Amino acid sequence: MITFHKYHALGNDYVVLDPRDQAIDLTPERIKIICHRHYGIGSDGILLGPLPSQKAPYSIRIFNPDGSEAEKSGNGLRIFCRYLWDRTLIDKQPFGIETKGGLVQCRVLDDGKQVQVEMGKVSFWSPDIPIAGEHREVLRESIIIGEATFLYNGVTIGNPHCVIQVEDLTPELAKSYGPLLEVHPLFPNRTNVQFLKVQDRNNIRIEIWERGAGYTLASGSSSSAAAAVAKKLGFCDSPITVHMPGGQLHIAIDEDFAVTMTGPVTRIAEGRLSEEIFQEVV
Repeated sequence: MITFHKYHALGNDYVVLDPRDQAIDLTPERIKIICHRHYGIGSDGILLGPLPSQKAPYSIRIFNPDGSEAEKSGNGLRIFCRYLWDRTLIDKQPFGIETKGGLVQCRVLDDGKQVQVEMGKVSFWSPDIPIAGEHREVLRESIIIGEATFLYNGVTIGNPHCVIQVEDLTPELAKSYGPLLEVHPLFPNRTNVQFLKVQDRNNIRIEIWERGAGYTLASGSSSSAAAAVAKKLGFCDSPITVHMPGGQLHIAIDEDFAVTMTGPVTRIAEGRLSEEIFQEVV
């Protein structure tokens, strides 16, 4: 039996597996089964932690439902902070977490129901993201997908993003073009995709296709990337409220494009996974 803890952040749900409580053999095949909505308990990813770190009190590994590993996840980080709070491993003081996408500073608010994460600095430079081609800031470049041509912006905040501004924003845009953009040859590590509509100087809406997970109701790193693009292109001023199908996140961006994200976390359940599920063929 494997003990699990499940949370969601604006409908973006994650399972926390704590290696302090049990030995966990997380192969890509096992990750896929745990995250499967029918064969497992269903989730948008797995958070493995807390793990030891020489740079921060804790570190974390983040896995996508397809078995791949993510560098960073804003919603995942907020959920992990809430888990640490629920286990009384942290208090109201700011603390650090090490991710594969860099160190972040976090703070739990409202008895764990809200979490603030300093996501780090955004970069638009192609080698940082990475994006193929010459060394450049990737802003409003053309990309052809099937019969459609978009102007996209490349962003990293520890993980790669492709942000496309549109006037008519629909879920179908993300569902139709997200899978193709994710694996486009321009993005050697694949990419997360956001379709962005600017509402006013302090509000944007996005639809999200998440690398390794698919269509997603909400995403912290996607919100950070899209808000940074809106500010970089001169359409918005900080702070920016990001509206998604799952709800809202609040993004503050300083003059150096360091991003602070604040949003809610909800505890769903805890329980035990049977080893029997890993005998299923998915």
